[in-house]
Amino acid sequence: MCRGPAKLAVDLVLSLVQNKRMEVNIHHAKTHLSKLLEKVALGEEIVIAKAGRPVAKLVPIARKTRDRKPGTAKGQFEMADDFNAPLPKEIEDSFWQ
Repeated sequence: MCRGPAKLAVDLVLSLVQNKRMEVNIHHAKTHLSKLLEKVALGEEIVIAKAGRPVAKLVPIARKTRDRKPGTAKGQFEMADDFNAPLPKEIEDSFWQ
């Protein structure tokens, strides 16, 4: 049977595989806060436990999105008729240098 750091590593891997929620103790959270915040930014939830009992949860903040209304910039700019035309050869070649 695994004990110590090996068991902790196995438990963390199983936790991440089974769901997107991870549980850590307070000491681990204090020591590795910046790493935990990176995981939260990627969408994971982190539960912080004290003596094995969950006491807090780190979750990503939902970003506020504005409703987009197509056509609100109509008439504010013009696009050239040849916008999608191929670039001149000398300009196109400069991208590959």
